[in-house]
Amino acid sequence: MTLRNPPLRETHADSGAKFTEFGGWDMPVEFDSISTEHEAVRESAGIFDVSHMGEVAVAGPDATTLMQRLTTNDVSALSPGDAQYAAIVREDGVMLDDTIVYRLPDDRVETVVGPGVNDGRDDADDTDDAYLFIPNAGHDAEIHERWVDYRDEHDLSATVRNATEDWAMFAVQGPEAAALVSDAAASDLTTVPWFDATFADVAGVECWVARTGYTGEDGFELLCPWEEAATVWHALDDAQPCGLGARATLRIEKGFLLSGQDFDPDDEPRTPFEAGIGFAVDTDTEFVGRDALAEQEAAGTAESFVGLELLDRGVARHGYDVTGDDGHVIGTVTSGTKVPTLDRGVALGYLPTEHTDPGTRVHVVVRGQEKRAQVVDPPFDED
Repeated sequence: MTLRNPPLRETHADSGAKFTEFGGWDMPVEFDSISTEHEAVRESAGIFDVSHMGEVAVAGPDATTLMQRLTTNDVSALSPGDAQYAAIVREDGVMLDDTIVYRLPDDRVETVVGPGVNDGRDDADDTDDAYLFIPNAGHDAEIHERWVDYRDEHDLSATVRNATEDWAMFAVQGPEAAALVSDAAASDLTTVPWFDATFADVAGVECWVARTGYTGEDGFELLCPWEEAATVWHALDDAQPCGLGARATLRIEKGFLLSGQDFDPDDEPRTPFEAGIGFAVDTDTEFVGRDALAEQEAAGTAESFVGLELLDRGVARHGYDVTGDDGHVIGTVTSGTKVPTLDRGVALGYLPTEHTDPGTRVHVVVRGQEKRAQVVDPPFDED
């Protein structure tokens, strides 16, 4: 399979980065060391190239209806510049992906959706409501197709555009990230509220700048035109370059889900309530899968997403069994690592509800040996 390359693939290679395949992309996994990069984000600032994330733009008279039907949160509550976390689910409530939805400013739709793009629909109007949402790596084509199919099936008037390779995306994260991005911008971005976004000039390049992130630290995610990626990246080079290795340890430390690993419609079918993101579900709205999720919300779940802290030396990995006191398997690790700043093994996974109270003792089977562990409510760095 031919891998997709981010716009700065050769720039990263020239700087000595190591690469890995992720979601069909050839992405930097490490620039210096995972420990160095992890600590930089926790203590100062790191910059990640996350151009492998998808971007899908939706605009037109029925854009809000389309987004409301295919995501689990209340899109109608968004004002221009607002961001919202949501899940994308099947009819049975099982998650296909999770996503961030941005409501675009009314006067800037053409900037993201593109001039005159209407997917062949003469009634699409770029002055109507518009959104940009972020599918996970490798999901952009299937999610774009899902939106187009639903739009056409229900005769909705909306432009749906897969803009993934129009935009580079960088995440600047850490206690010093807001000041660093503001220094590179022509405006003070430190006043942008959490989960808000705005267009801003960064090193002479117009960027969509969102105060969001996937590390548990303050910071921004910046989208800039693909061909301007180098200019923006180099303008932020006071931050430590970071790869996907540190991104993994940072998000596991905070207990954040990874699509395709902590949930997957085929290999790890889970609903938002099982995965601990029920806050991103509004069952008062109409969306695909709403009835199944409303029923589960009322009845409760048999299993829940938890954190696991190893009490013995060892590193839990994806797929390792979790056992109870009697040695029987009661769950499976979905993500695990040794967090550099904690110096201990931690993991995420699903357990039966009766085993999910914090402090509950279990075992994780590491290379055939049972290692003592206990249930923890993430984030692990605050226990």
